[in-house]
Formats: sequence, C-alpha cells, structure tokens
Amino acid sequence: MDCIFCKIVEGSIPSKKVLENEHVVAFHDIQPAAPVHILVIPKKHIPTMNDVQEADLPLIGEIHRAAQQVAQELGVAESGYRLVNNCGRDGGQVVFHLHYHVLAGEKLGGLNAK
Repeated sequence: MDCIFCKIVEGSIPSKKVLENEHVVAFHDIQPAAPVHILVIPKKHIPTMNDVQEADLPLIGEIHRAAQQVAQELGVAESGYRLVNNCGRDGGQVVFHLHYHVLAGEKLGGLNAK
C-alpha cells in the first residue's frame, strides 16, 4: 500500500506527533491552514468516511476523544477549534486515509455554502 499516513503510522515517514495511543496518531500538518493545525488519524487504514463500517464506530469515538485531548494539550480547547473531515475529491480530501483536521489558534472564518 502506498498510503503516506500508513507510512507515518508504521514510522517509515517521520512526523511531529502530539499524541499517539493504541488506536490513533495525531501530528502537525506539514502545510498548516491555521496557527494550530493537527491531523488526527486512525492507525487502521480506512480510505474515506464513506468506508467506515459499523465495527469502526468505536474508532471514530477514539478519534474524537483524541481531538479533544490535543485541543486541551495545545491550549485551544477553551478558545475554540474546528474539527474537519473532508470526504472524497469534491469534498477536498487529498490523502485517502480517514483523517480529521484540528484547526485553531486564531478566530476562524465562517463556513459559507455556495
């Protein structure tokens, strides 16, 4: 498999990790869109949100728990943060390994639908 996030999980590609446990890894995005931009990924390869199975639902909870912990540890939980998952090409997904963006560190603009 040629998945960059799987390579980060296995350790063959370095990352600046902020959290790791049995189920998830959280690390700094190399192209940050905000002063705080952390990616939270499951260690299990799941291509998109559409590929999440019922058996994976506890893992989704672990991802959300990790996002909370990252926000606390980085001091942005109280001021606020955005948790984003892009699904599919038209949704803006670039790496096809399920991941969430934790964005914070400044007042983020609103999300306006077109």
